[in-house]
Amino acid sequence: QVQLVESGGELVQPGGSLRLSCAASGFTLGYYPIAWFRQAPGKEREGIACISNTGGTYYADSVKDRFTISRDNAKKSVYLQMNVVKPDDAAIYFCATIRPPIRPGECQLSPDSYAFWGQGTQVTVPS
Repeated sequence: QVQLVESGGELVQPGGSLRLSCAASGFTLGYYPIAWFRQAPGKEREGIACISNTGGTYYADSVKDRFTISRDNAKKSVYLQMNVVKPDDAAIYFCATIRPPIRPGECQLSPDSYAFWGQGTQVTVPS
């Protein structure tokens, strides 16, 4: 079955960097788009970055030019490199993928488009 497991969340100081990982199993990662979402207490889940099955990327304005999503299909993993971290970045971070059909080269940031989710990893940024 499809399984996504996030890791790498921890406490990071403002201005620091962090890399999150999403390990995929139960499906052929290379065929699927993957997105990163985050949810802070009392806030809605926010899509922040996605990568298509052809490697195209898309970012929310809130993280553009600071965060980078990448994938290594051979390692069955997707990564989120977080730079210049801010207190507003504190949240639980989730990776997710869709249920077929898959549109080659496309990805989007709407949570409603994603069917499979990991359990999340906590990122803490003190203010």
